[in-house]
Amino acid sequence: MSTTTPPRFYAARLVGTTVFDPIGDAVAKVRDVVLLPQARNSARAVGLVVEVAVKRRVFLPITRVTSISPGQVISTGVLNVRRFEKRTGELLVIGDLLDRAVTLHDGSGEATVLDIALDQNRHRDWEVSRLHVRRRRRGSSLSRLVSRGQTLTVELSEVAGLYGTQAEQSAHLLAASYQDLNPADLAEIIQELDAKRRIELAGELSDERLADALEELPEDIRVEVVTGMDATRAADILDAMDPDDAADLVQELPDQVASQLLNLMEPEEAEDVRRLLAYDEYTAGGMMTTEPLVVAPETPVAHCLAMISREALHAALASTVHVCRSPLETPTGKLLGIVHFQQLLRERPDRPVGEILDADKVAVGPTAPLSEVTREMATYNLVSIPVIDEDGRLLGAVTVDDVLDHMLPDDWREQDEPVPTTGQIDLSEIARATARDAAKEE
Repeated sequence: MSTTTPPRFYAARLVGTTVFDPIGDAVAKVRDVVLLPQARNSARAVGLVVEVAVKRRVFLPITRVTSISPGQVISTGVLNVRRFEKRTGELLVIGDLLDRAVTLHDGSGEATVLDIALDQNRHRDWEVSRLHVRRRRRGSSLSRLVSRGQTLTVELSEVAGLYGTQAEQSAHLLAASYQDLNPADLAEIIQELDAKRRIELAGELSDERLADALEELPEDIRVEVVTGMDATRAADILDAMDPDDAADLVQELPDQVASQLLNLMEPEEAEDVRRLLAYDEYTAGGMMTTEPLVVAPETPVAHCLAMISREALHAALASTVHVCRSPLETPTGKLLGIVHFQQLLRERPDRPVGEILDADKVAVGPTAPLSEVTREMATYNLVSIPVIDEDGRLLGAVTVDDVLDHMLPDDWREQDEPVPTTGQIDLSEIARATARDAAKEE
């Protein structure tokens, strides 16, 4: 009884193959295969890197590939022409794996990868199945003569090290398996790793992903991670962080390291951080972000809602739009007022936002202590509060998550039990002030 051979292609041989759309028009050429390593040394293809007519390399998801055969790849749907960028945990067959040294399990030594075969399984996933390799010379003169240049095809299970060293493989797999975690959960996992593994995992995360995780880590661990990586990469991470969180981290670093990283950062980002470093940590100026949502009074409601809908914007910052005179970069012109997200939803899209300013013009100065900031936010039920200078110009905004970070003990992230409500402010005083305000309203 014969068995059916599963569909198979060799990645290197596929390079240069024409990609056709469903009606038979040539739309691109294959340049690489994108893999995602899995458990037990396997890996599956998640897409192809293809080159379109304008010499731009874009990503074609494997789910849009209906057929792979010698001389042609058939795709369905429209290509996204956004330039290809490799994601966390992904590997390129041509770019990363060809010419890599692997160890043969039969004890005959190492071999160099020449090509990689992928088979389609019963779930229609393309998985790495075998390697075409060339043996490396080793041993006596006679054995070198016999084995020099010898090529062979082996099953994936017959080699080790295709995805790098064990540590590199593990870091790839860790990053890939954690890609859907929110930053707080990722930070908790990073915290549980030993120092060496933290640096390995940090190297596999994108700048934005690592920046978000660092904001959730205890002081000692984030200092350890930042000082354990290349200074240029560390500066890129600080660029990706919110300015207030970057300033907090810079304050924790040794002076020489902090100065070096500030000099390597983008000038505008570094200037924001330096401005925040001028304020005490437990004041509005020390806690604020310098990048709140700022618009001119004539801006339509629809435009404000579009700004709020940006995925990268934190929920607390998205709750409030600050209406200011020009310039609209902090420090801005005079702050005219704020508009809350819910109010925007109630207005017609073309209405100028300057006509619907909140009646309560609440703001604090940059030197206002944490206790004052907290009382104001509690009194007016605010998720964020503007910070203005003596001339009424907007300097930034303090959000509720920043307040909570400063209210809780420094080691609250390391505690499993509920933390006591002690710290830099008297919570009972805030409770009494809120009760007094409620009594006045009655």
